[in-house]
Amino acid sequence: MTLRDASSLGSSGAGVLRVANCSGFYGDRLSALREQLEGGPVDVITGDYLAELTMLILGKDTFRDPDLGYARTFLRQLEDTLGTALEKGVRIVSNAGGLNPAGLATKVRELATGLGLDVAVAHVEGDDLRPEGLFEGALTANAYLGAFGIARALDAGAQVVVTGRVTDASVVVGPAIAHHGWTPTQYDELAGAVVAGHVIECGTQATGGNFSGFRDLIEAGAPMDRPLGFPIAEIAADGSSVITKHEGTGGAVTIDTVTAQLLYEIQTTRYLNPDVTTRLDSIRLTDDGPDRVRISDVTGCAPPKRLKVAVNTLGGFRNQMEFVLTGLDTRAKAEWVRDQLEGQLTAAEVSWRMGTAPQGDSETEEGASVLLRCIVKDPQMDPVGKAFTGPAVELALASYPGFTMTAPPGKPSPYGIYTPEYVDRDVVEHVVVHADGTRETIADPTEFVEDVAPEELDPDLGRRPSPFPAPPDSITRRVPLGSFVHARSGDKGGDANLGLWVKHDGSPKYEARANWLAKLLNPKKVRELIPEALDLDVDVYLLPNLGAVNVVVRGLLGKGVAESTRFDPQAKGLGEWARARTVHVQEDLV
Repeated sequence: MTLRDASSLGSSGAGVLRVANCSGFYGDRLSALREQLEGGPVDVITGDYLAELTMLILGKDTFRDPDLGYARTFLRQLEDTLGTALEKGVRIVSNAGGLNPAGLATKVRELATGLGLDVAVAHVEGDDLRPEGLFEGALTANAYLGAFGIARALDAGAQVVVTGRVTDASVVVGPAIAHHGWTPTQYDELAGAVVAGHVIECGTQATGGNFSGFRDLIEAGAPMDRPLGFPIAEIAADGSSVITKHEGTGGAVTIDTVTAQLLYEIQTTRYLNPDVTTRLDSIRLTDDGPDRVRISDVTGCAPPKRLKVAVNTLGGFRNQMEFVLTGLDTRAKAEWVRDQLEGQLTAAEVSWRMGTAPQGDSETEEGASVLLRCIVKDPQMDPVGKAFTGPAVELALASYPGFTMTAPPGKPSPYGIYTPEYVDRDVVEHVVVHADGTRETIADPTEFVEDVAPEELDPDLGRRPSPFPAPPDSITRRVPLGSFVHARSGDKGGDANLGLWVKHDGSPKYEARANWLAKLLNPKKVRELIPEALDLDVDVYLLPNLGAVNVVVRGLLGKGVAESTRFDPQAKGLGEWARARTVHVQEDLV
């Protein structure tokens, strides 16, 4: 039986497919799969385990054991839930296969046999391009596959589908294709499912996790004192959806929590996926009742001709030490220890980071202190081992007053460099290995948008003047940007993404505030708000339907999270920093 043969699904009516998420990263809450199975009716449960950094971690796993390379926690989740899923007829789709989806599929079958269960397991492969030898020195090189392979596996009766590096949204789009019978050219429907998948892919980030308006949710009575519920997308035949969660779970689903995830780690107003190009500026959100937000009017067009490839290479080795500077003269103390240490270091790269000097007359020692970090990197291990930590420790009785460190010396650790690349589709063979062992190659699309990378699409879009005229002379006040603006930020390789939008709090000032935000945020103003971006390229994109602006700061994170020496290497706190910065706001908008 295919998903299309299923009877009425979900609470929104016949034909709606209820897709639940149980993981947003490798290490997410293990109990989530059981919670989604037992919390209410769902048809499919999906899990996303593969961040850019995770691929590097899995690559290192294969050094120790070539039979690894997959997210092992997925098996732990299945161990006490697989029987329940089969009993309820719930399909499970996960990208936990990582670098070894075939190996994970075998492990799932072995697990099922040990539990006395008969389960149809399929897997999707073809994303791993290391055998092609296209990227010299690559530890991992994985093309982002689309959703039609997952759909074919489900159509053929698979109850569990594991994949390698498909796009995050594909684990949601695939079941929707299988259930509704969409064709490759039903772009609006596919785009709608991509948006639903993007919203739920990061788990509880859609239900109040990492949400800048958490205090608003608490004040509104949302149950924030219990584990946040994982999200569910009810996907209709036209591609529209409702985002919700199981009744009684923690957190909340509101227009703002959904907006927060929509703006997470995107770039331009066009969201490129292997199956469709989604127009993010077409999205409309409406309240559909308690803990229900409807997504509609999403439009799409043909997908890009090339596929994106996530390439990880080993960059060398790194180490760091943190010195605690307390009391008076912290800047002078920092300069002294740097002068003492730098001449003895042989590492190829030495960088220093120091926080803001503490305020005087602090009532606690910690409040009177600031941390000075020294980070070293080198292609070889020795210069960042004892050649670094030894001279630092020897200063313990011979440097600034109050010399101490936050931890004993550590050992060098390898670091990786993430690089996004693009390849022609004929380089990649998208293959489904069905439960009976037969192999099926998924055909490429036949229509494409212009063959360019995301940042090259409509390059003037982020730089053109705001369409909103400046207001007449008015009295302004300096207030934190976050007074009525929410934020969500994250990483896209070495670039930082910062989404900002006006709170949906029912205020009659909403439209005026949204216009003000769109007018305020140009690249020059972004550099004022984020001085670390002063010498970097900044792109700004308007999403007026969401009352939002998306900002991309190019190169803020160096060569990606594994290589970056920045205090916040994934830019997770960048949005909160921006909200804390003060801006001039018309008094009648505050």
